[in-house]
Order: sequence, then C-alpha cells, then structure tokens
Amino acid sequence: MKESNQQRAKKILKPYRKELDGLDRQILKLLGKRFGIIRKVAKIKTKYDLPSFLHERVEEVRNSRVALGKKYGIDPQFVHALYSSIIYQSCAMEDELKTKLLKKKKK
Repeated sequence: MKESNQQRAKKILKPYRKELDGLDRQILKLLGKRFGIIRKVAKIKTKYDLPSFLHERVEEVRNSRVALGKKYGIDPQFVHALYSSIIYQSCAMEDELKTKLLKKKKK
C-alpha cells in the first residue's frame, strides 16, 4: 500500500516538529514568567495608585521589540501585533488584579 502524503509529511517533518514543540514550550514558559512579573507590577501600581496603561512605556516596549525583531529577521508588523496583544493582555491582567486587591483592602 502506497504511503499517503500525510504519512510522508509526518515522517519527514517529525524532527522539525519536535524542535518546534520544544521552542513553543520555552516561549510559553517565558510568557508565564513575564506574566508573573506583571502580577508583581500590578501590586506596586495598586499601592502607588498608578494606571495599568502607561502610553510612553507601551510605545517604548513596542518600538524596541520591533527593532529587536528586525535584528532576528522577524516581520516588524508581526512583532508589533504580537506585542500589542501581549501588552493588552498584561494591562487587562493588571486591571483585574488591581480590582481584586482594592476589594480586599476595603474589607
């Protein structure tokens, strides 16, 4: 019986997929660490009554990451969109944590 294209592709691409899976685990682990720091930042911002969204910092992060992405040959539009998403999630997470912390404080 002849091997299907799917089976052939699976066999040929197996080592690359394994490598990509490992890289994805590392990326997610690093994002987990990044969001762990965001939790700490939320506590500090709550303590000092600072906003979650700081425009200058957001622009600084996005621009520096776009520049860094270019250095590694990554499409600037992709990096901008990626960090926009990460920043949006970070701010949402900060807002949620700040709300919880303020509720605890009022009790």
